[in-house]
Amino acid sequence: MGAFTPSKQPAGKGQKNYPSIYPEGQRGQKGAVPSSIKKRVKGSILPKEKPCGEQVFLRTKQAAGQVVKPVPDPIKTGRPTKSTRSARKTLRRSRLQMRVHSQRQLVQGTKQAAKAAAAFVKKASAAAAKTAASLIHAAAGLVGGAAIFVAVCVVVLAAAIAASPFGIFFSGEPQPGAVTLQEAIRQINQEYRDRLEERKHGGYDRIEQTGAPPPWRDILSIFACKTAGANDGVDVTAFNPDRVARLRMVFWDMTQIETWVETTTHPAPDEDAEPVTEQNLHIKTTAKTAEEMSLAYDFNRHQQEQLAELRSEDNWPLWNELLYGISGTGSGEIVEAALSQVGNVGGEPYWSWYGYGGWVNWCACFVSWCAGQCGYLDAGTAPSFSACSAGIRWFRERGQWQGREHTPAPGDYIFFDWGGDGAADHVGFVERVENARVYTIEGNSNNAVRQCSYPLGWWQIFGYGAIR
Repeated sequence: MGAFTPSKQPAGKGQKNYPSIYPEGQRGQKGAVPSSIKKRVKGSILPKEKPCGEQVFLRTKQAAGQVVKPVPDPIKTGRPTKSTRSARKTLRRSRLQMRVHSQRQLVQGTKQAAKAAAAFVKKASAAAAKTAASLIHAAAGLVGGAAIFVAVCVVVLAAAIAASPFGIFFSGEPQPGAVTLQEAIRQINQEYRDRLEERKHGGYDRIEQTGAPPPWRDILSIFACKTAGANDGVDVTAFNPDRVARLRMVFWDMTQIETWVETTTHPAPDEDAEPVTEQNLHIKTTAKTAEEMSLAYDFNRHQQEQLAELRSEDNWPLWNELLYGISGTGSGEIVEAALSQVGNVGGEPYWSWYGYGGWVNWCACFVSWCAGQCGYLDAGTAPSFSACSAGIRWFRERGQWQGREHTPAPGDYIFFDWGGDGAADHVGFVERVENARVYTIEGNSNNAVRQCSYPLGWWQIFGYGAIR
């Protein structure tokens, strides 16, 4: 490669010509001597030019034959020099800047984590609440910024869960100015029964009632996604009058009652008698599914994902605990179906659903009707029977029978032997077991659907049939 030659072209617009430090023709020539030698001047950072050819001597104490004293070490002597003090100030300033920078990064990281947590919670399962609890325990072992970071994330996570449809799982506790979820459900169930009774007035010869409202798990899932899942949604953690009114609207949007009268004329029993005319009232309750309601309410993709997560089997234990105060295994769905009928008097529609034309002892018809509403009869996981002996035989043949000493699960069938003669006389459902007592839901208990309780192992309990 040839020697570098400075450009002689004139500078363009906006450019400047910077002269070379080498005379013309000397750059790149071996042995060429610059026109000047640069010398440092004490107290100045600028070089001082000395004419070329003048010999330069470096005057030092070594050159003068003097002994050079070592510079004292400020760390050992404890007497910092001016330069050391300056260095320390610089170091302190740097540390302060680093600390401020770290704090800013921590705050920014916390904000980002909070936003990420809020976005995540809207898609995550309600079990994320348990994750928040575990984070709290983890934070107990941390100190400083890490603990603050985790604590802030936990607070944000819990707040995001409460503001999302999964906040429904926090609604079981009483709060000022609000009722519990269970009380709101009781109010609406009573309204449903009152509407049925209103339709029965009129002196009909026969009343046939079929159908039931949808499961409360589905009603509450739709309610939560519609109320808290929308862009302008509100939380569902407390059932104040506004939330109860919203829940009532969802219930009646999902529950339709149809009635019609059928007139039947029977031939006269003899020549002198008139034909017999019967007025039969039909009452049919039709329940809409969660899928149908998501379309009716025009749920967006985000709400549909939340709905699917709320209704997933992984969250059934949370629903059981929220709706019935039960945890662990058991059939919360059949308990829910039975609880929705508490207060019914007379056993209609249970005995007519089973096929009887008039009143019969209907406790077995009631439990069979509830199993049918849950789809257990179609699936073959529960028996249909009108006599207790037939139900017991079904459970025993499948190895699902337990004696009175057994501790049952919610949804198990409970059979009673009132007279102690070794034969079952009555049947109901186990609602829960608490404080050594078994709580039940029974049809035809004084001709009504009622909730009762008995000591575990009570002598009149004949045994239990377990649903698998």
